[in-house]
Amino acid sequence: MQDEQVERESMEFDVVIVGGGPAGLSAAIRLRQLAIEAGLDEFMVCVVEKGSEFGAHTLSGAVIEPRALDELIPDWKAKGAPLKVPAVEDRVYYLNSATRSMKVPHALVPTPMHNDGNYIVSLGNVVRWLAEQAEELEVMMFPGFTGSDILYNDDGSVRGILTGDMGVAADGSHKPSYEPGYELVAKYTLFAEGSRGHLGKRLISRFSLDKDSDPQHYGIGLKELWEVKPENHEPGVVMHGLGWPLTETGSTGGWWLYHDENNQVSFGLVIDLSYHNPFISTFDEMQRLKTHPVIRQVLEGGKRISYGARALTKGGLNSLPKLTFPGGLLIGDDAGFLNPSKIKGTHTSMKSGMLAAEAVFEALQAGRQHDEVTAFTTLYKESWLYQDNYASRNFSPAIHRMGLLMGGGFTFLEHNLLGGKMPFTIHDNAPDYDQLEKASHAYKPDYPKPDGKLTFDKLSSVFISNTNHAEDQPTHLKLTDPTVPILVNLPIYAEPARLYCPAGVYEVVSDAEGAKFVINAQNCVHCKTCDIKDPAQNITWVAPEGGGGPNYPNM
Repeated sequence: MQDEQVERESMEFDVVIVGGGPAGLSAAIRLRQLAIEAGLDEFMVCVVEKGSEFGAHTLSGAVIEPRALDELIPDWKAKGAPLKVPAVEDRVYYLNSATRSMKVPHALVPTPMHNDGNYIVSLGNVVRWLAEQAEELEVMMFPGFTGSDILYNDDGSVRGILTGDMGVAADGSHKPSYEPGYELVAKYTLFAEGSRGHLGKRLISRFSLDKDSDPQHYGIGLKELWEVKPENHEPGVVMHGLGWPLTETGSTGGWWLYHDENNQVSFGLVIDLSYHNPFISTFDEMQRLKTHPVIRQVLEGGKRISYGARALTKGGLNSLPKLTFPGGLLIGDDAGFLNPSKIKGTHTSMKSGMLAAEAVFEALQAGRQHDEVTAFTTLYKESWLYQDNYASRNFSPAIHRMGLLMGGGFTFLEHNLLGGKMPFTIHDNAPDYDQLEKASHAYKPDYPKPDGKLTFDKLSSVFISNTNHAEDQPTHLKLTDPTVPILVNLPIYAEPARLYCPAGVYEVVSDAEGAKFVINAQNCVHCKTCDIKDPAQNITWVAPEGGGGPNYPNM
């Protein structure tokens, strides 16, 4: 919470957007397009982005379906959008064991996973390009600023946000470099923070936006960018797979390997955070996956360029919260618009931002402000975005409730034979954090030591994510009860934070006084897995000082 005694400068806008990813930037671009078409040159839109630059915190596979981009910027090719590698072939594998695999016939691959007409991209570079388009339209761009708190009007409607103070010491005192945050006041505020946004989380609670929804579900996505040997590179090939090593622990998820340009490949693993085994190390699952011949034959002899991780929202339509509230909207992955069956979320996030822009602009043209823009819900339900979400509504709950093989078979039947029109909806009401079994009953995976060529350790991986946070600042990883990790989580679940965190943030260390829970906040790559998976829901992730965190190149 910000210091209320500090005098703050206030800036007024028509619309403030929190988060400069695909959804937030698409909303900003569409708002300015509409304003220019209406002759409203003074219509002011502001985008606040916590990364040091737009795209710095953006991490995704990524294969992008250009449908939303075609609508938003029809001449994107002429404008130099970084969509240069068309997808030319889909390959899907089931890994039976550490050495065996089966290539799935194309006819048996669910249609949402077909990639005809799509492009392999660096989503970070797409975001950087979208930021350039927004700047050309005179959107006010604030990189390196966090949305730290929410401002409310007397009637309870959202009035805007506070940006985070800079130069605050760990003890709360002001350093010589101290600068107070700004009040950014708007007629409407759009929240596009990405998965498990810390302000979006508060809004969902305050306005009970999820009271009619299934619990939200998440995955953790871990990614490495590799430069491979030319003879191993096949531009445009899209590889997906599932099975080993996750099947060893009864977990679900899947991997990707996308052949981009310049001998680079994007490799990654998504693990559903509904997993049960407290001994799963998400990072080490990814490392041992690379030892499988299907993956090894591509990466071996190459050079790892970058590493990162992030949570992704994957509950789908059933878990989508109410998206509107007085004074604002939730959009993008903050709301949960990822289509899990397509393993894609960029075009859906972009479309949600575009629809929000159209609904908000219409409200402002009518002289309204700070009310609930219910027209957004109507626009959403009349759009291809809703049709996309509806067709895939059973994907995540089917996998969670039926398991990998039966759930996968159900998905094939629903999409390939029924076109996503199964006459019933499956629900999954078990939250991810409540799924861990006791450590005393759990199988302990054997994770081999890294070789430094194909497999690596956490700290060297965090190093190449270019993660940095200003020294001597308050920790952005808050414990509601500091005694829970050692007194509760350690004896029951072997304190899983030390293993589900992909960056070595959490440790249990012992000294003469006993076991202690250590938080290395400097390592945090802002994946937010701890906020989601902690079985006691005792960890809260909040935004650190602006500009901190990873600085992903080409991710």
